[in-house]
Amino acid sequence: MNRFSLAVSGGIARVTEAALGPYQTAVIRIGFSATWLLFLLRELPHRHELYGPDGPWSWDLAQQLIASNGSFTTLMWSDGRGWFEIVYALAVLSSALLMLGWRTRTMSVLFMVGVLSLQNRSVFMGDGGDNVLHLMSVYLVFTRCAQVWSLDARRAVRERAARARGERVTDRTGPALWGVLGAVLAAVTLVGRMQSDWLIPALLWTVWVAQALWWLVGRRAGTGEPRILLDVIGNVVHNGALLVIMAEACLIYATAGWYKVQGSRWQDGTAVYYPLHLEYFSPWPALADLLSASGTMVMLVTYGTVLVQVAFPFTLFNRRVKNVLLAVMMTEHAVIAVVLGLPFFSLAMIAADAVFLPTGFLRRLGGRAARVRDRLARRGGRVSPPGQRARENPGVEHVGSGA
Repeated sequence: MNRFSLAVSGGIARVTEAALGPYQTAVIRIGFSATWLLFLLRELPHRHELYGPDGPWSWDLAQQLIASNGSFTTLMWSDGRGWFEIVYALAVLSSALLMLGWRTRTMSVLFMVGVLSLQNRSVFMGDGGDNVLHLMSVYLVFTRCAQVWSLDARRAVRERAARARGERVTDRTGPALWGVLGAVLAAVTLVGRMQSDWLIPALLWTVWVAQALWWLVGRRAGTGEPRILLDVIGNVVHNGALLVIMAEACLIYATAGWYKVQGSRWQDGTAVYYPLHLEYFSPWPALADLLSASGTMVMLVTYGTVLVQVAFPFTLFNRRVKNVLLAVMMTEHAVIAVVLGLPFFSLAMIAADAVFLPTGFLRRLGGRAARVRDRLARRGGRVSPPGQRARENPGVEHVGSGA
């Protein structure tokens, strides 16, 4: 009984004392925001046809669909071209700032609003990766995904150093951002624009109130206990969201694998052959012909795909096998991006896979990136102060509400 109690208390302490997976959540933050940003930039010349007033899915059709399913989209607040351009520009801006990790809590909410607004406006635009991005944009709001590899982490290090020197640190940008967003949210709610299902409006208000409470406790609390309590709640929410992201990735692969098992083309080993010869999925016909020329290769890839997808959730209990299958799946998605011309679907899936990457590997990757950055800085004539690289790439940094 004592061992059980110790195990339970140790598990509770682990979940409440720290936000787990700082590198993994940083990678998925960068991965999903970069995927959406690249997609928006690529489709910039075609944005009006995809999601705007010139699209085949007209305003009236979108209004009827949203009235029936209760989806959230700010593009239904107005059918003007100017409003569409504002929403699209904010989606691009929030994606870029979330990727950099600047005011991450704010940007994660705006990122979610941008993703939902555009995707729910024209639900038939996408290739499967948009569904993953749709879900992950909501999950990211609950994570403290700027603990490392972010501008927020660098700012937190500088603020701690300033406090250690006895200097007073005042953050004006954060309260100003949330004050403006709170005013917009209140105005939109009062005029009745929040006509979607209750979930997203409730989430927006909950995040805003929680952030306001965090700021008030930091400014007014005489002792550290209220801030510690909020930090514990933030850790629990983060760790729960991280678990949901991992479960979602496993569910995607498990359902895809088991559905494939039921298909006759997957059973006879020929399923991979057919998409290689569809014009829509053949940006490089010569390469597709080369890959499909061998019947044995087609059969091995077909059966291997099913085997890897069905087996992956069960390999999480064995780290070495999991890492091997993870590398295989990421390689497979990279091949799909090139051969079938689905780069954003592949990027979204690789970003989802990254939540399972080993911490040691990610730290080494971050170290190499820092060394490359330092070399480029030296070539440009800029020399980093002593110890700056260590401060900018901390092991685990708690950056408060910005995380």
